Order: sequence, then C-alpha cells, then structure tokens
Amino acid sequence: MAKKLAMPRIGGAMDQTQLENLARTGMDALAAGDAAKALPAFLAIADAGRATGRLWSMIADAAEQLGNHAVLDRALDMQLAETPGDILALIRKGDAHARTGDDRAAVGWYQHALSRAAQMDQIDPALARRVEAAQAAANAAASRFEAHLHAQVADAANGRAVPARFAESLAILTGRQPVQLQQPTSFYYPGLPQIAFYDPAAFAWAKRLEDAYDDVRAELEAVLADAHGIAPYVQADPSRPNRGHALLNDARWSAFHFFQDGVPLAENAARCPKTMALLNTMPLPHIAGRSPMALFSILQPKTHIPPHWGMLNTRLICHLPLIVPDKCRLRVGNYERPVEAGKVLLFDDSIEHEAWNESDEVRVILLFEVWRPELDDAERTMLKTLFEAVSLYPSSAA
Repeated sequence: MAKKLAMPRIGGAMDQTQLENLARTGMDALAAGDAAKALPAFLAIADAGRATGRLWSMIADAAEQLGNHAVLDRALDMQLAETPGDILALIRKGDAHARTGDDRAAVGWYQHALSRAAQMDQIDPALARRVEAAQAAANAAASRFEAHLHAQVADAANGRAVPARFAESLAILTGRQPVQLQQPTSFYYPGLPQIAFYDPAAFAWAKRLEDAYDDVRAELEAVLADAHGIAPYVQADPSRPNRGHALLNDARWSAFHFFQDGVPLAENAARCPKTMALLNTMPLPHIAGRSPMALFSILQPKTHIPPHWGMLNTRLICHLPLIVPDKCRLRVGNYERPVEAGKVLLFDDSIEHEAWNESDEVRVILLFEVWRPELDDAERTMLKTLFEAVSLYPSSAA
C-alpha cells in the first residue's frame, strides 16, 4: 500500500523567497522523478494559500505517481475549480471513479475529457496516450454496463423473446443504435407514431397483393423484355436545385411508372392491365398533380441506394418484391429486413432508409404509396386539399 503523505503545516507567513525555493525544489524533484520529495514542497505552498491551477496540476502529478489518492482527489477538485476543461484532470477524475468501481461516474468524466480532446487540433504525445487509455477504459466500462443490462433483461424475460421496440430502446441506451425519427424532407404531420416497418398482416389488402404475385410478375417480365418506358428513378428537375443524389440520372436505379403527377400513363398502364387493376383496389392517395404514385423499381446488381428520407410522413411505402436474387435487403431506421419475393414490405419512408442489391442479378419490386392508417377521412380530405393547394400555387393566384 502506498504511503499517504500528510499535508505539512507551516507556522507564520511565508515570504516570496521561501515560496520560490519550495516551488523550485518541487519542480526539480518532479522532473527528476522524485515525487516523494516534490509533493511536500508543493503542499507547503498550497497550505500557505498560494496555490494556482498549475500548482494543483503538479500536486496531482506527484500524488498520482505515489498512489496517494486522497491528495490526488483533492488536487483534482481544486484544479478543476480553476480550469474545468483541463483534459488530464478530467481523465484522472474518471480514473478515480473507476478505481472505486463506479463505472457510470467514470464514463461521465472520460466522455467529457474525450469531447474536449476531440476539439483540439494538436495534443501532446503524453496526453494523447492518456486520451487513448481513457477511450479504452470508457469502452470497457460501457461494455460492462451493457452486459449488466442484458443480463437483467434476460432474467426478466425468462426465456421469452424480448419485444422488438424494447430491444431497440436498449440498443439506443447503450449507444449501439441512434434515435431514428421521422424526418420528411417536405411536409411533417404531427402526432403520428414512429414505426419503421408495419405488419402487413394488419392490412386486408396486403394478402390480396401477395396473391396477385404471379400475374404482376408476368407483366413485369414483359416490360423488362421490351425495356421501353424504363428510365432512371432519380431525375434532375430543371426548375429545382440539384441536391446531389448519389444515383441522380443513374440507370442503376430505374423505374417503370404507372402514373405521372397522379395521372395514369396510358401506354404503360395498357401494358400491365392486371397490375393496374390491382393498384386500383389499394388505398392509394388521390391528389391532383401528385398521387397516385406507383412503379416497378429496378435495382441493378451491386447497387446501393444510400440513406435518405421521403418527402412526407402522411403515407407509407409498400413493396411487393417480384424478382429477388439473394443478398437483397432493406433498412428502415434501426431495423433491417431481407427482401423476399412475394412478401409485402410496408414502411414509413420519412424515417431514414436505404436498400442494397449485393447480388449479380437485377432486383425488381412493385412500389407504391398508401395513406397512413392512422389518418381518418377528415384528415385525408384536408391533406388532399392542402397538397393540391401547394401544387396549384402560384398559378391559382393568377
């Protein structure tokens, strides 16, 4: 056990010469690696009421070398009172709590130190090593905390499956996943639930859609054989600024549209009569100048649709996968799903989402939008009016 050094008491006032001699003695001793000689000299200055933030830092240096935790803790408190952003002092406070097994407190100090260090352009090599050690200690503490939580949850579950949204909350708490919320790029409707994937079984029309798989796929194959009417999914609008989409005007993600600005494309519709008849039984929004929106979405091999958000949170996007090789998947928020032929996927595209076709073959889905089920008839009517008013402006004011 390290010997604890008592703080010496100096009787009477100390003149400047004595202070300077003590400071020189302490600094020379510390530079020579003699912390046992340096610490009493520094403490004598502190006892005389002449300590500065720099002196408390040197006291902390000496006390840490000697393992004198009582003096170290006091020095750190005094140092941080004067220089609250000192990175090394913050790390040492984290170390102090780690020694007592208080991981949660330790991580708080470490994270504050790491945040401060990340803001610096350059760090002294010795401090950089302490920062690396603090990061490792914080990671280890976080892992212990996460293991503890999972163990407690497993005991409570008693062999039962943990609900998906509870598992997500735990992953967010432990920093494994971010908070994923609706962030539509054009219009946000408040009060709607934050649900990434909806269960298709809750919608009667989804079964009807899956049952029509063979008919829709047959019409798709005829479209692919001809290829007329297929164009890049993301196309530049000359009346709007270029937002720099990674697949802008890129045929690797293409589409065969059934509607344009809410109006059926007669030629395309005529080529896929069964698909159009099926779409007419779905709860599609009908908004002049905007909806319905439905298409065959064609993703070429080795293509990734990068993370993005949809324009509105008043709709859901429905996928009926038609041609699906292996290694096709879809992520919405913190949830990832495999894409399986004939199995409907229904999701909120105002939550960040992305898709992959990592195979060597093309992937094609029938994609369309539907009203969110939480919106009642009155809300749908008002939203239709609002969206149409947006589309009409400014021509309606002429």
